[in-house]
Amino acid sequence: MIERQSPPLHSVTILSRGDATARRDTTAQNSRFADVFEALAAVGIEGRPAIYDESFAEQVREQLLAVDGVLVWVNPIQDGRDRAGLDALLRDVAAKGVWVSAHPDVILKMGTKEVLYRTRSMGWGSDTALYQSAAAMRAALPGRLASGPRVIKRNRGNGGQGVWKVEKLPTSSMIRVLDATKDVPEELTLDDFVRRCAEYFENGSVIDQPFQPRLSEGVVRCYMAGDRCAGFGHHKVKALVDTPAARSGAGPRLYTSNADPRFQRLRRLMEDEWTPQLTSLMDIARDDLPAIWDADFMLGPVEADGSDGYVLGEINVSSVHPYPNEAPVHIARWVADRLQRKL
Repeated sequence: MIERQSPPLHSVTILSRGDATARRDTTAQNSRFADVFEALAAVGIEGRPAIYDESFAEQVREQLLAVDGVLVWVNPIQDGRDRAGLDALLRDVAAKGVWVSAHPDVILKMGTKEVLYRTRSMGWGSDTALYQSAAAMRAALPGRLASGPRVIKRNRGNGGQGVWKVEKLPTSSMIRVLDATKDVPEELTLDDFVRRCAEYFENGSVIDQPFQPRLSEGVVRCYMAGDRCAGFGHHKVKALVDTPAARSGAGPRLYTSNADPRFQRLRRLMEDEWTPQLTSLMDIARDDLPAIWDADFMLGPVEADGSDGYVLGEINVSSVHPYPNEAPVHIARWVADRLQRKL
Protein backbone atom coordinates (compact mmCIF):
# COMPACT_ATOMS: atom_id res chain seq x y z
CA MET A 1 0.00 0.00 0.00
CA ILE A 2 1.39 3.40 -1.00
CA GLU A 3 1.50 5.89 1.84
CA ARG A 4 -0.08 9.16 0.90
CA GLN A 5 2.08 12.22 1.50
CA SER A 6 0.49 15.23 3.15
CA PRO A 7 0.25 18.18 0.78
CA PRO A 8 2.61 21.09 1.55
CA LEU A 9 1.20 23.70 3.91
CA HIS A 10 2.57 26.61 1.90
CA SER A 11 4.46 27.41 -1.30
CA VAL A 12 7.43 29.74 -1.64
CA THR A 13 9.58 30.82 -4.58
CA ILE A 14 13.27 31.53 -4.30
CA LEU A 15 14.00 34.33 -6.74
CA SER A 16 17.45 35.05 -8.19
CA ARG A 17 18.77 36.79 -11.28
CA GLY A 18 19.57 34.85 -14.46
CA ASP A 19 18.95 34.55 -18.18
CA ALA A 20 16.32 32.66 -20.16
CA THR A 21 18.42 29.50 -20.17
CA ALA A 22 18.73 29.55 -16.41
CA ARG A 23 15.00 30.15 -16.12
CA ARG A 24 14.31 27.10 -18.27
CA ASP A 25 16.84 24.76 -16.68
CA THR A 26 16.95 25.66 -12.97
CA THR A 27 15.26 23.25 -10.59
CA ALA A 28 15.10 23.00 -6.82
CA GLN A 29 17.63 20.19 -7.03
CA ASN A 30 20.27 21.89 -9.20
CA SER A 31 19.79 25.41 -7.83
CA ARG A 32 22.54 26.99 -5.74
CA PHE A 33 19.83 27.20 -3.07
CA ALA A 34 19.21 23.45 -3.06
CA ASP A 35 19.96 23.33 0.67
CA VAL A 36 17.26 25.94 1.35
CA PHE A 37 14.73 24.08 -0.82
CA GLU A 38 15.49 20.91 1.15
CA ALA A 39 15.08 22.69 4.49
CA LEU A 40 11.79 24.23 3.36
CA ALA A 41 10.46 20.81 2.31
CA ALA A 42 11.35 19.44 5.76
CA VAL A 43 8.96 21.94 7.37
CA GLY A 44 6.15 21.34 4.88
CA ILE A 45 6.80 24.17 2.42
CA GLU A 46 6.94 23.62 -1.32
CA GLY A 47 9.84 25.57 -2.81
CA ARG A 48 9.97 26.67 -6.44
CA PRO A 49 12.84 28.44 -8.22
CA ALA A 50 12.10 31.74 -9.97
CA ILE A 51 14.74 33.18 -12.27
CA TYR A 52 14.36 36.92 -12.92
CA ASP A 53 15.42 39.20 -15.71
CA GLU A 54 13.85 42.44 -16.88
CA SER A 55 13.18 40.90 -20.30
CA PHE A 56 10.69 38.38 -18.87
CA ALA A 57 9.53 40.25 -15.78
CA GLU A 58 5.83 39.70 -16.49
CA GLN A 59 6.27 35.93 -16.51
CA VAL A 60 8.00 36.19 -13.14
CA ARG A 61 5.19 38.36 -11.79
CA GLU A 62 2.62 35.67 -12.64
CA GLN A 63 4.80 33.05 -10.98
CA LEU A 64 5.08 35.07 -7.77
CA LEU A 65 1.37 35.77 -7.58
CA ALA A 66 0.74 32.00 -7.48
CA VAL A 67 2.62 31.38 -4.19
CA ASP A 68 2.38 32.40 -0.54
CA GLY A 69 5.81 33.97 -0.31
CA VAL A 70 9.01 34.82 -2.15
CA LEU A 71 12.59 34.81 -0.87
CA VAL A 72 14.73 37.19 -2.91
CA TRP A 73 18.45 36.82 -3.64
CA VAL A 74 19.37 39.67 -6.03
CA ASN A 75 22.27 42.09 -5.55
CA PRO A 76 21.58 45.85 -5.57
CA ILE A 77 24.09 46.27 -8.41
CA GLN A 78 25.05 43.38 -10.68
CA ASP A 79 26.53 43.37 -14.18
CA GLY A 80 25.67 47.05 -14.55
CA ARG A 81 22.00 46.56 -13.62
CA ASP A 82 20.18 47.73 -10.53
CA ARG A 83 16.99 46.53 -8.82
CA ALA A 84 14.64 49.35 -9.83
CA GLY A 85 12.39 47.21 -12.01
CA LEU A 86 12.50 44.22 -9.70
CA ASP A 87 11.70 46.30 -6.63
CA ALA A 88 8.63 47.75 -8.34
CA LEU A 89 7.51 44.22 -9.22
CA LEU A 90 8.05 43.01 -5.65
CA ARG A 91 6.11 45.93 -4.19
CA ASP A 92 3.24 45.10 -6.52
CA VAL A 93 3.03 41.42 -5.61
CA ALA A 94 3.41 42.25 -1.91
CA ALA A 95 0.47 44.66 -2.19
CA LYS A 96 -1.56 41.75 -3.56
CA GLY A 97 -0.88 39.64 -0.47
CA VAL A 98 2.32 37.74 -1.24
CA TRP A 99 4.88 37.80 1.57
CA VAL A 100 8.18 39.18 0.21
CA SER A 101 11.48 38.71 2.03
CA ALA A 102 13.21 41.00 2.03
CA HIS A 103 10.66 43.61 1.01
CA PRO A 104 12.28 46.51 -0.91
CA ASP A 105 11.09 48.98 1.75
CA VAL A 106 12.82 46.94 4.46
CA ILE A 107 16.00 46.87 2.37
CA LEU A 108 15.90 50.67 2.15
CA LYS A 109 15.65 50.87 5.94
CA MET A 110 18.29 48.36 6.98
CA GLY A 111 20.19 47.21 3.90
CA THR A 112 21.81 50.49 2.83
CA LYS A 113 24.82 52.18 4.37
CA GLU A 114 22.58 54.91 5.78
CA VAL A 115 21.68 52.50 8.58
CA LEU A 116 25.19 53.12 9.95
CA TYR A 117 24.27 56.77 10.48
CA ARG A 118 20.75 56.13 11.73
CA THR A 119 21.99 53.65 14.36
CA ARG A 120 25.22 55.44 15.31
CA SER A 121 24.00 55.87 18.93
CA MET A 122 23.68 52.10 19.41
CA GLY A 123 26.35 49.93 20.99
CA TRP A 124 27.62 48.95 17.54
CA GLY A 125 27.87 52.59 16.41
CA SER A 126 30.78 54.94 15.78
CA ASP A 127 31.38 58.62 14.93
CA THR A 128 29.47 58.41 11.66
CA ALA A 129 28.54 61.27 9.33
CA LEU A 130 26.02 61.40 6.48
CA TYR A 131 26.60 63.57 3.41
CA GLN A 132 23.68 64.41 1.16
CA SER A 133 25.76 66.27 -1.43
CA ALA A 134 29.30 66.51 -2.77
CA ALA A 135 29.49 70.07 -1.42
CA ALA A 136 28.63 68.91 2.09
CA MET A 137 31.28 66.21 1.88
CA ARG A 138 33.89 68.67 0.61
CA ALA A 139 33.15 71.03 3.49
CA ALA A 140 33.16 68.51 6.34
CA LEU A 141 35.71 65.88 5.36
CA PRO A 142 38.91 67.90 6.06
CA GLY A 143 37.91 68.44 9.69
CA ARG A 144 37.14 64.78 10.17
CA LEU A 145 40.40 63.70 8.57
CA ALA A 146 42.26 65.82 11.10
CA SER A 147 41.43 63.23 13.77
CA GLY A 148 42.51 60.21 11.73
CA PRO A 149 41.71 58.07 8.67
CA ARG A 150 38.10 57.79 7.54
CA VAL A 151 36.13 55.29 5.47
CA ILE A 152 33.81 56.68 2.80
CA LYS A 153 30.95 54.46 1.61
CA ARG A 154 28.31 54.98 -1.06
CA ASN A 155 24.83 54.33 0.27
CA ARG A 156 24.04 51.34 -1.95
CA GLY A 157 26.51 48.85 -3.34
CA ASN A 158 28.08 45.45 -2.84
CA GLY A 159 31.44 43.77 -3.23
CA GLY A 160 33.34 46.81 -1.95
CA GLN A 161 32.07 49.06 -4.76
CA GLY A 162 32.16 52.70 -3.69
CA VAL A 163 34.11 52.11 -0.46
CA TRP A 164 37.32 54.05 0.24
CA LYS A 165 39.86 54.53 3.00
CA VAL A 166 40.89 58.19 3.09
CA GLU A 167 43.70 59.73 5.13
CA LYS A 168 45.49 63.05 5.35
CA LEU A 169 49.15 63.08 4.39
CA PRO A 170 51.32 64.63 7.13
CA THR A 171 53.54 66.76 4.87
CA SER A 172 51.27 67.48 1.91
CA SER A 173 47.94 69.00 1.04
CA MET A 174 47.12 65.80 -0.85
CA ILE A 175 45.19 62.87 0.60
CA ARG A 176 45.84 59.16 0.29
CA VAL A 177 42.85 57.10 -0.89
CA LEU A 178 42.50 53.34 -1.16
CA ASP A 179 39.67 51.79 -3.18
CA ALA A 180 38.32 48.72 -1.33
CA THR A 181 38.48 46.72 -4.58
CA LYS A 182 42.18 47.48 -5.11
CA ASP A 183 45.46 46.84 -3.30
CA VAL A 184 47.44 50.03 -3.98
CA PRO A 185 46.50 53.50 -2.65
CA GLU A 186 46.59 56.71 -4.67
CA GLU A 187 47.45 60.28 -3.75
CA LEU A 188 44.87 62.84 -4.87
CA THR A 189 43.73 66.33 -4.06
CA LEU A 190 40.61 66.44 -1.94
CA ASP A 191 38.74 68.10 -4.80
CA ASP A 192 39.70 65.29 -7.18
CA PHE A 193 38.49 62.69 -4.72
CA VAL A 194 35.18 64.46 -4.17
CA ARG A 195 34.69 64.63 -7.94
CA ARG A 196 35.38 60.91 -8.14
CA CYS A 197 32.58 60.32 -5.62
CA ALA A 198 30.12 62.73 -7.25
CA GLU A 199 28.15 59.95 -8.97
CA TYR A 200 27.28 58.46 -5.55
CA PHE A 201 25.02 61.44 -4.87
CA GLU A 202 22.98 61.01 -8.04
CA ASN A 203 20.60 58.59 -6.33
CA GLY A 204 21.75 58.46 -2.72
CA SER A 205 24.00 59.70 0.02
CA VAL A 206 27.50 58.96 1.32
CA ILE A 207 28.50 57.65 4.73
CA ASP A 208 31.70 58.63 6.55
CA GLN A 209 33.00 56.42 9.38
CA PRO A 210 36.27 56.36 11.32
CA PHE A 211 38.69 53.72 10.07
CA GLN A 212 38.99 50.88 12.58
CA PRO A 213 42.69 50.13 13.29
CA ARG A 214 41.91 46.50 14.20
CA LEU A 215 40.53 45.78 10.72
CA SER A 216 43.52 43.59 9.89
CA GLU A 217 42.46 41.21 12.72
CA GLY A 218 39.44 40.24 10.66
CA VAL A 219 35.72 40.81 10.20
CA VAL A 220 33.00 38.83 11.98
CA ARG A 221 29.78 38.30 10.04
CA CYS A 222 26.72 37.47 12.13
CA TYR A 223 24.00 35.73 10.10
CA MET A 224 20.42 36.28 11.23
CA ALA A 225 17.17 34.52 10.33
CA GLY A 226 14.62 37.07 11.40
CA ASP A 227 15.63 38.00 14.95
CA ARG A 228 17.59 34.80 15.72
CA CYS A 229 21.26 34.15 15.02
CA ALA A 230 21.80 31.53 12.29
CA GLY A 231 25.60 31.29 12.42
CA PHE A 232 28.83 33.20 11.94
CA GLY A 233 31.58 33.79 9.43
CA HIS A 234 35.06 35.11 10.17
CA HIS A 235 37.84 36.08 7.83
CA LYS A 236 40.94 38.20 7.49
CA VAL A 237 40.32 40.82 4.83
CA LYS A 238 42.33 42.56 2.12
CA ALA A 239 39.88 45.39 1.55
CA LEU A 240 41.20 48.72 2.92
CA VAL A 241 44.26 46.97 4.38
CA ASP A 242 47.16 48.70 2.67
CA THR A 243 50.26 46.98 4.05
CA PRO A 244 51.61 43.91 2.21
CA ALA A 245 52.19 42.03 5.48
CA ALA A 246 48.59 42.46 6.62
CA ARG A 247 47.18 41.63 3.17
CA SER A 248 49.22 38.44 3.04
CA GLY A 249 47.27 37.11 6.02
CA ALA A 250 43.91 37.51 4.28
CA GLY A 251 41.95 34.36 3.62
CA PRO A 252 38.50 32.93 2.86
CA ARG A 253 35.56 33.36 5.20
CA LEU A 254 35.25 30.40 7.57
CA TYR A 255 31.72 29.53 8.61
CA THR A 256 30.56 28.23 11.98
CA SER A 257 27.26 27.56 13.75
CA ASN A 258 25.53 29.92 16.14
CA ALA A 259 26.99 27.84 18.99
CA ASP A 260 30.59 28.91 18.26
CA PRO A 261 31.95 29.84 21.73
CA ARG A 262 34.08 32.67 20.30
CA PHE A 263 31.04 34.69 19.34
CA GLN A 264 28.46 34.06 22.07
CA ARG A 265 28.73 37.59 23.43
CA LEU A 266 28.03 38.93 19.92
CA ARG A 267 25.12 36.51 19.55
CA ARG A 268 23.56 37.73 22.80
CA LEU A 269 24.03 41.34 21.79
CA MET A 270 22.44 40.75 18.40
CA GLU A 271 19.47 38.74 19.62
CA ASP A 272 18.71 40.49 22.91
CA GLU A 273 19.77 44.11 22.37
CA TRP A 274 20.83 45.26 18.93
CA THR A 275 18.16 43.68 16.71
CA PRO A 276 15.31 44.96 18.92
CA GLN A 277 16.96 48.41 18.97
CA LEU A 278 17.43 48.31 15.20
CA THR A 279 13.79 47.46 14.52
CA SER A 280 12.65 50.18 16.90
CA LEU A 281 14.91 52.89 15.47
CA MET A 282 14.16 51.97 11.85
CA ASP A 283 10.43 51.30 12.40
CA ILE A 284 10.58 47.70 11.16
CA ALA A 285 8.01 45.22 12.42
CA ARG A 286 9.44 41.94 13.70
CA ASP A 287 7.44 40.04 11.07
CA ASP A 288 9.13 42.11 8.35
CA LEU A 289 12.67 41.13 9.27
CA PRO A 290 14.31 39.25 6.38
CA ALA A 291 14.47 35.47 6.41
CA ILE A 292 18.24 35.83 6.05
CA TRP A 293 20.40 38.89 6.61
CA ASP A 294 23.80 39.55 8.07
CA ALA A 295 25.76 42.20 9.92
CA ASP A 296 29.49 42.69 9.39
CA PHE A 297 31.48 43.73 12.44
CA MET A 298 34.99 45.03 12.79
CA LEU A 299 36.73 44.69 16.12
CA GLY A 300 36.55 47.94 18.05
CA PRO A 301 38.20 49.13 21.26
CA VAL A 302 38.49 46.49 23.98
CA GLU A 303 35.77 46.79 26.63
CA ALA A 304 36.50 47.42 30.33
CA ASP A 305 36.03 43.72 31.10
CA GLY A 306 38.58 42.73 28.45
CA SER A 307 36.05 41.57 25.85
CA ASP A 308 36.14 42.75 22.26
CA GLY A 309 34.09 45.71 21.21
CA TYR A 310 32.28 45.51 17.86
CA VAL A 311 31.72 48.24 15.28
CA LEU A 312 29.13 47.71 12.55
CA GLY A 313 30.53 47.99 9.04
CA GLU A 314 27.43 47.14 7.03
CA ILE A 315 24.22 45.12 6.96
CA ASN A 316 23.61 42.85 3.98
CA VAL A 317 20.01 42.07 3.09
CA SER A 318 19.58 41.89 -0.68
CA SER A 319 21.55 38.73 -1.49
CA VAL A 320 23.08 36.92 1.49
CA HIS A 321 24.91 33.93 0.03
CA PRO A 322 26.87 31.83 0.86
CA TYR A 323 26.12 31.25 4.54
CA PRO A 324 26.88 28.68 7.27
CA ASN A 325 25.72 25.11 6.65
CA GLU A 326 23.28 25.41 9.55
CA ALA A 327 21.59 28.54 8.17
CA PRO A 328 19.03 26.89 5.83
CA VAL A 329 17.33 25.17 8.78
CA HIS A 330 16.99 28.51 10.56
CA ILE A 331 15.75 30.19 7.36
CA ALA A 332 13.09 27.48 6.88
CA ARG A 333 11.91 27.77 10.48
CA TRP A 334 11.56 31.54 10.17
CA VAL A 335 9.69 31.20 6.86
CA ALA A 336 7.30 28.59 8.28
CA ASP A 337 6.63 30.70 11.37
CA ARG A 338 6.16 33.85 9.31
CA LEU A 339 3.74 32.23 6.87
CA GLN A 340 1.78 30.71 9.75
CA ARG A 341 1.37 34.19 11.26
CA LYS A 342 0.34 35.51 7.85
CA LEU A 343 -2.81 33.36 7.87
